[in-house]
Amino acid sequence: MRERAISAAVLVPVLLIVLAIGGPAIALAIALITVVAAIEVFRLQHAAGDESFPALGVVLAVTIVLDAAFPDVLDGSGLLLFSIGVLLVAVAAMTREDPRAGLAAWIATVFGALYVSLLAFVIRLGNAAPAIPAGAPFEPLGAERGWILLLILAVWSFDTGAFLVGRQFGRTRFITHISPAKTVEGVAGGVIASTAVVALLLWGLGQAPAHALLLGPLAALAAQAGDLAESMLKRAAG
Repeated sequence: MRERAISAAVLVPVLLIVLAIGGPAIALAIALITVVAAIEVFRLQHAAGDESFPALGVVLAVTIVLDAAFPDVLDGSGLLLFSIGVLLVAVAAMTREDPRAGLAAWIATVFGALYVSLLAFVIRLGNAAPAIPAGAPFEPLGAERGWILLLILAVWSFDTGAFLVGRQFGRTRFITHISPAKTVEGVAGGVIASTAVVALLLWGLGQAPAHALLLGPLAALAAQAGDLAESMLKRAAG
């Protein structure tokens, strides 16, 4: 819990500043996080015995993020840029003397880039966020900030709820080969916490809180799946 408190003390002020600025600051922050995440993922892949082309993977991941950040500038060219990137990685893979090693490196590089570039969803959510009705409590935030805040707090509340409930009441463990500490009770607590927070934020955004009965569990289960995916990478890397 101490580590979580320290992380929050460092990250929350940065998050609030980025959200307050909005627009380009959010895109820049996601791009920087993507670079750091890509470096870490390719390091883990290497430790797990899966060779790749980290530099090309980082560039490919950032390209996908830039496509989300500047949709009007690229105007649908994101898929083309990604396709070119995949082919460039293929060319690099052809330099490996063993075709099996080249194929594995090609797959590992594209996977790593795609995996971390899922962060681009944060930018896409901000760009496509529904308008906040006049008079809603969170209207001053604006749609971009409000909906991104909902996404972040939905994930944080699940993580915190799962940790606290699992620590106190967790008995039934699952997927222990990937994450030994996970419990069914913890997941249930996280889902309830996420649903409650999403309901509150939907109300603030001028939406029907009842929609949280669907959006809350979906966000919570997506957060759990993401957490397990990270754990699988870490376990594979030892």
